[in-house]
Amino acid sequence: MVSLRPHGHLFRQSAVAVFLLITPVLAVIFWLTIPNGTWLAVVVVVLVLMLLFGLAMIAFYRTTIWVSRSHIAERGFFGRMTTIPADAIDGIMMLDLYQSGTLDTHPQLFVTGVDGRVLVRMRGQYWSRDDMETVADILEVPIVHIPDPVTLRELNASRPELLYWFERRFPRRLLDI
Repeated sequence: MVSLRPHGHLFRQSAVAVFLLITPVLAVIFWLTIPNGTWLAVVVVVLVLMLLFGLAMIAFYRTTIWVSRSHIAERGFFGRMTTIPADAIDGIMMLDLYQSGTLDTHPQLFVTGVDGRVLVRMRGQYWSRDDMETVADILEVPIVHIPDPVTLRELNASRPELLYWFERRFPRRLLDI
């Protein structure tokens, strides 16, 4: 069984961005509340934010996909565990999807079930192409490679069942990118 984890740099970059955003704001709030004696409320808010950040860190580092010839299992960001036996998997689709508004692409892997719905989706923003290829190599199911990158609109028109509900419900003008 192989264990796969999302890119570690994502959490580090997010942590730095949050720190750089919150530090000056909190400094100003402390500067304004210390003379009034209301700084204790700010300390409580800081502690709550630190607790939430700690919980997010734990959730991120627990996110994992396990794959073997007999099954694929996923623990998502919110802790939900899903195990899919190999005989419930119909195939794998791999493609490159354009990021909105740019010419950059990210790989996408869709593990589909016998009923056609997506069982596991690996997005290139979070998972490496090597991880996706590992999943495709281990599971002994048919693999469809889409050779040319596609836009969200094209994917929505051809295979909307592969997308999350919020990706399918974009107004048409947002999909024209």
